[in-house]
Amino acid sequence: MILIWIKVGGHPADNHCSVASSQIQVQELLKNVSLFGELVPEELDHVAAGAAQVRADAGTVLFRRGEPCTGFYVIVYGQVKLAFSGTEGAEKVVEILGPGQSFGEPLIFVDQPHVGFAETLTDSLLLWIGKPALLAEIDRNPRFARKMLADLAQRLHRLIADIEAYSLMNSTQRVIRYLLRDVPAGALAPLDVKLPATKGVVASRLSITREHFSRVLHELCAAGLIEVSGRTVRVIDAVRLRAWEG
Repeated sequence: MILIWIKVGGHPADNHCSVASSQIQVQELLKNVSLFGELVPEELDHVAAGAAQVRADAGTVLFRRGEPCTGFYVIVYGQVKLAFSGTEGAEKVVEILGPGQSFGEPLIFVDQPHVGFAETLTDSLLLWIGKPALLAEIDRNPRFARKMLADLAQRLHRLIADIEAYSLMNSTQRVIRYLLRDVPAGALAPLDVKLPATKGVVASRLSITREHFSRVLHELCAAGLIEVSGRTVRVIDAVRLRAWEG
């Protein structure tokens, strides 16, 4: 597990990483991320001055519970899981994130330490944006502040939807909802859904066991609603699947 910081501006000392110094331009990477897509080159320069590229092998812990939040991350490529760890190695996956998504920024505004941990699921390239650079750009740029608020509001909406699912839906309904999360209502043609991680990680994300997740998939296969090949789930009939109650 290797974490390499490549300095662009300043970055915090970190006891999980080795450091390699070089001057690189991250503006091109930043402007391809939705959060920064509307910034003009001068504004991107401001953010880039407080950024660093982070190259991390699969299985690298980016931060742990209780560590201070000195900045946030944007995924350029790769995957990251956000999770809580319990006793005896128990783990609850909160989210599985991919390219273009960010994490860690809410704690910047409340000046609180991390409450969980972040770990790469694949070899990844990320951008770390320091807290001073983020807050300075928010002060300078109302458009960026509104974009940040909209992003955080969307995240809160997803969190509320998750709480609803955990509280009111059975395991089958949770799995179906997860499989159809990006499928337009009324879609008729068979389509493939790629699970973003191993079945164990996805199961934890849905607050069920890996065995229960596999059993639900098997039941949906037996009903002729899906087919499973590795991490690929082929949805045969999205309308029937959406209405399925088991």
